[in-house]
Amino acid sequence: MPGSYTVTMVSGVPVVTAPPEIDSGNADALRTVILDTMAHGHATFVVDMTATGFCDSAGLHALLRAHRRARAEGGEARLVITSSAVLRIFAITGVDRLIPNFATVPEAVAPAPAVIVPPPRLGSPEPADPTR
Repeated sequence: MPGSYTVTMVSGVPVVTAPPEIDSGNADALRTVILDTMAHGHATFVVDMTATGFCDSAGLHALLRAHRRARAEGGEARLVITSSAVLRIFAITGVDRLIPNFATVPEAVAPAPAVIVPPPRLGSPEPADPTR
């Protein structure tokens, strides 16, 4: 089963192509492919779900476990989701707030922009210390 998944490199990031349906019958195989990809030194990976129209709780669980593992290794899962039904399930369960999702593979493999924190303005009060 793991051999039926396609893994390609796009801009140095592995992209795993998910099947049209992710359920209890294939979620473990998808997770195995992801973990194998990570074992080859890729803590950040993309799961291309553009062809996926259905994802049940087993699929959500497999993706969450792979994402947690990636985070523990300094990376992350990035999902490409275009199906409104799949997006809805991710939103209802809150998974969309845990695993970043994108509309296209190029967006998902793009490096994350640096976060710029502006310095405090002169003369502005310091934030209150909650321990006082």
